[in-house]
This record gives sequence, structure tokens and C-alpha cells, in this order.
Amino acid sequence: MEGSASDEQSPTSAAGNNSLSALKHDINNQLSNILLALEQLKYEIPDPSEDCIFYLDLISNSAAKINSLLKNSTAKE
Repeated sequence: MEGSASDEQSPTSAAGNNSLSALKHDINNQLSNILLALEQLKYEIPDPSEDCIFYLDLISNSAAKINSLLKNSTAKE
């Protein structure tokens, strides 16, 4: 049925989706900065200790998890 309420998003729902999309975009941009800085640190730290490697890997794995969550939530929209 054309024009039925179930086929259209309410203005409130559309605004919420736009806000969520903007938030995901902003998080993704900051995540990219973190990953770039992390990769640069890996090359600039001479002879890193085991602790340093552990923390760099922890940051990298956490960033990858956040990226995965963003991608999965985008796929469900």
C-alpha cells in the first residue's frame, strides 16, 4: 500500500538515524587517527620492551574491535 505509515520513517526516527550515522562517522575518523599514530609509534620506538609491545598490541586489538563493532552496526541498518 503506497504511502502507508510503515513505509515511511518518522521525522524523529530519521533525525535519530542521522545522528547515529554522524556519531559513527566521527568515531571512525578518530579511530583512524589512533591507528595511524599507533603504526608510527611502532616504527619510532627503538628496541621496545615487552611491556611496550604488550600495550601497543592491546591498543591495536581494541581499535580493531571498535572498528568491527562499527562495521557490524552499519551493516544492520
